[in-house]
Amino acid sequence: MRVTRLEFSGLRCFDSASLAPAPGLNLLLGANGSGKTSVLEALHLMAYGRSFRGRVRDGLVRAGAESVAVFVEWRESVSGRSRRAGLRHTGQSWEGRLDGTPLAQLGDLCAALAVVTFEPGSHALVMGSAEPRRRFLNWGLFHVEPAFLPLWRRYVRALKQRNSLLKTRRGDGQLEAWERELDQAGTVLTRYRERYLEQLQPYLAATTQALLPGAGGSQLRFLPGWRREELPLADALLLARERDLAAGFTSVGPHRADWRIDHATIPGREALSRGQAKLTALAVLLAQAEHQAAVRGEWPVVALDDLASELDRAHQALVLQRLHGYGAQVLITGTEPPAGLARDLVPQVFHVEQGRILAEGPAAAAP
Repeated sequence: MRVTRLEFSGLRCFDSASLAPAPGLNLLLGANGSGKTSVLEALHLMAYGRSFRGRVRDGLVRAGAESVAVFVEWRESVSGRSRRAGLRHTGQSWEGRLDGTPLAQLGDLCAALAVVTFEPGSHALVMGSAEPRRRFLNWGLFHVEPAFLPLWRRYVRALKQRNSLLKTRRGDGQLEAWERELDQAGTVLTRYRERYLEQLQPYLAATTQALLPGAGGSQLRFLPGWRREELPLADALLLARERDLAAGFTSVGPHRADWRIDHATIPGREALSRGQAKLTALAVLLAQAEHQAAVRGEWPVVALDDLASELDRAHQALVLQRLHGYGAQVLITGTEPPAGLARDLVPQVFHVEQGRILAEGPAAAAP
């Protein structure tokens, strides 16, 4: 998968801007505060429906603008076809098009354009709450399991209906009907998630061995969101019904799912240093990208924000050589070319300054 054109307007410091990334390595260079990260935000917004720095309404829309608009064209490696998508978001409402067709569901965009992003907040994938880890699972499955997206929507609809009934304290036949729907959709959804993590395991083992050899091996552990080893989801919902009626929300089920990584030589995530947490998160994201490439036959676009401040010189070189070897399209931001840029890697360079993106010549390797 290769982005051939990215245009956006009304985004943070940009009135409007565009760039045409090269197939391989692309560097977005500029001073602090110049807007480099915002370029990656535009791409991330199209692929995830949100910025990696928060919700659209939390400062993504440029002051004085009514909305942020993003347009992306990309080419799929396997099919050879070109695709295009547009999204306009006010922070309250949105409208989007995919290959010229209006969309009713934002998830259709998320399932079309595949972008894996590593940024300063990515350590939350390991150290933070369960929500980003659930998003990680869902996003990965959107791209490798066609049946997952409609199943996930079915579960979310049933969950909303049950929660609405719980808030009005209506324990009638409607509640039982929506619990059956939650059970049917949620049980299958959980199997997809569990199998997905099992498939990621060998890729994670390889990436953690490369990035964190001192971890002694890493294992993904799935937490389904209820005591599945003791009872099926239908029974868990029934047992929790009185408690849920009192609380006004559904306390068990796949919407409460989580996962964790256990390193053989590191006793729990609390023992991870910030640097180890970053490397663990990067290993997980690269494992996801490698798995997708294996299943779909093409790599997602890889976006690395402020790589030099997140990784030391040796790990920068390792990651760049790894991605170069795979032939992935990579976009990296920084104040200067990465210290780990080998001489055989000649990236396309874009200089970003307030409200402008200027294409320059290839970057020289750092001494």
